[in-house]
Amino acid sequence: MSPTTLPALPEHGHVTFLGAGPGDPGLLTLRAVEALANADVLVAEDDVLDVVRRHARQGVAEVHTEADPSVPGTGTPQLTVVDGASTSAGVPPVRDAAHLVMEAAQGGRRVVRAVSGDPGLDAYAAEEMLACASAGVPFEVVPGIATAVGVPAYAGVPLRDAEGADVRFVDARTASERCWTEVGASDGTVVVSATLDTVAATAGELVSAGRKPNTPMTVTVGGTTTRQRTWTATLGTIAQTLKQAKVLPSPEAGRPVIAVVGERSAPAQRDRLAWFESKPLFGWKVLVPRTKEQAASLSDQLRSYGAVPSEVPTIAVEPPRTPQQMERAVKGLVTGRYEWIAFTSVNAVKAVREKFEEYGLDARAFAGIKVAAVGDQTAQALIDFGVRPDLVPSGEQSARGLVEDWPPYDPVFDPIDRVFLPRADIATETLVAGLIELGWEVDDVTAYRTVRASPPPAETREAIKGGGFDAVLFTSSSTVRNLVGIAGKPHNVTVIACIGPATAKTAEEHGLRVDVMAPEPSVHKLAEALADFGTRRRLAALDAGDPVTRPSERRPGSRRRRSTT
Repeated sequence: MSPTTLPALPEHGHVTFLGAGPGDPGLLTLRAVEALANADVLVAEDDVLDVVRRHARQGVAEVHTEADPSVPGTGTPQLTVVDGASTSAGVPPVRDAAHLVMEAAQGGRRVVRAVSGDPGLDAYAAEEMLACASAGVPFEVVPGIATAVGVPAYAGVPLRDAEGADVRFVDARTASERCWTEVGASDGTVVVSATLDTVAATAGELVSAGRKPNTPMTVTVGGTTTRQRTWTATLGTIAQTLKQAKVLPSPEAGRPVIAVVGERSAPAQRDRLAWFESKPLFGWKVLVPRTKEQAASLSDQLRSYGAVPSEVPTIAVEPPRTPQQMERAVKGLVTGRYEWIAFTSVNAVKAVREKFEEYGLDARAFAGIKVAAVGDQTAQALIDFGVRPDLVPSGEQSARGLVEDWPPYDPVFDPIDRVFLPRADIATETLVAGLIELGWEVDDVTAYRTVRASPPPAETREAIKGGGFDAVLFTSSSTVRNLVGIAGKPHNVTVIACIGPATAKTAEEHGLRVDVMAPEPSVHKLAEALADFGTRRRLAALDAGDPVTRPSERRPGSRRRRSTT
C-alpha cells in the first residue's frame, strides 16, 4: 500500500491541503488527482477551482473563496455543485478560509483545500493547518509545483546550470530592505514574484542594491497557460520594453508575473529553450464546430499544439420521430436476428446505449454479435460501453473504408445474413449499398435525427464574424453550412481548415478561402495539418525578422494559398 493511500474516513472529517501548481492542469501530481477523486468538498479560489474541478467526482460541493485584499485570509464563500445544481452554503457572507475548511470538515467529510502553486509557499495555508491541528481534525499535505519554479521552466529560463549558481526566491510584495540588499550583493539567480505594474520598481530595487543595469531579466505573465507571454530585457530596460510592447499602462497591470534576473535568463539561452511558447499553434483560438463530447480527443490534440479550442455545436441530436423501428431492432439484437451491428458515429452508440438502458439491458446483449465501428472515437465509445469492436477500417475511416474491409456473406460460416445499421436520418447510402453488394441484408434504422443547433452566445458570434478566432476546423460540409447559418461567416483573417475536398468545396461556395486541407479524411490528420501550417507560418516570420503573431492579430489582407500538407 502506498504511504499516501487515503485513510479510513474519520469521524470528524479529513482535510487535504493540495498544491494545484502554477496554472497548467496537467501539472497536478498523481496524488493530487487521487485526493480530488475522493473529495466531498473543494475549497479554493475561482482560478484554482478551474484547475482542479475536472478531477473531482460528480456532485462534489465547491466552496469559492474570493480574497479580500483589505483582510488577509478572508473571502466570500459560495457553495455550488459541479453538475450545475446550486445550493445554499448556509454560512455568513464573509468567513475566513480556515473557518470554511473547519466547517466543511465537520460531519465526516473529506475536504480538499486547493491553493495555487505549493501549500508550503502559500501565505495562509500554515494558519489553516494550525487551525485543523488545534481542533483535532486530521489533515495531510499534497505538495504542488511551485509557481516560481514551474513558470521559468515553461518560459525556457533555466535557474541553474553546471556552475551551480545560487538561486534566491523573493516576493516583491513582502520583501524587506535587508532582503533586497542581500540579493543585490549576490551574483546568483533571483526569481521574483511581482505584478506587471511593480516589475520596473523591482528592477530599480535590485539596481539600487548593487546589481548592474545590464543584468538580463525575463518577465513572464500567465505562466504555464496558453495565455503565457514572456519579455526579455535587462534591469535597466525592462520598463521601456513593457511600454513599447503596450503592456503598460494597462487595466491588467495588476496581473501576477514571475521575473528571473541573472545570466541564466539571457536572451541567447531563451531563444533556444522556449519550448512552450514555440509550439506550432501556441495561443491560437481554434473554433471546433462540434459538441464537447464529439470534440474531446480533437480538442486534446489541439491543446498539445498549444491552441485554445472552443467547441461550438452546429447540430443537435434528437430522437427519431417514430421510435418503433428502433425498438424492434434492439429487440432483434436480443432474439438473435442479426449477425452484425455497425456503428458509424458516437451518436449511434449513444442512441443504442440509451435504448438498452430503457429496457434494462447492458453490453452483455451484444454476446454472439459481431460489432463494427467507423473511427477511433466511435470505437472508444463502444469500449466505454463495455464492447470491443470486431472490425474497424484499416484504411480510410469512413463508410467507404468500412465496406472495403467488410467480409462478404458466406452461408457456410455466417448463420445469419442480416446487419443492424443504426444511423442518422440524413446518412448517405454508401454503406448500405456496399453491404448489399457483399450479399448482406441490411436493416437501415434511423436511430437519431440531426437538426441545426441553436445559435451560440452573442459573444461567440461576434468573435467568429469579427476575427476573434485564429482558425476554424470544418469536419464536414454540414458543419460549414450550419456554422454559417447559426453564427455567420468567419472573418477573412481566420485560417480555414477543411477535412477533405468536398468540405473545402462547400466552404468556397460560402465565400471562404481554404488555407489548410487534411491529407486524408481524419479529424486528427486535420489537426496535424493545421499544426504544420502554424509551424511554417512561425518559421517564415522568424526568417523575415518579424514578430510571431497569431492570425487574429493581423490586419485584414490577402489570404494565403491553400495548403494540402
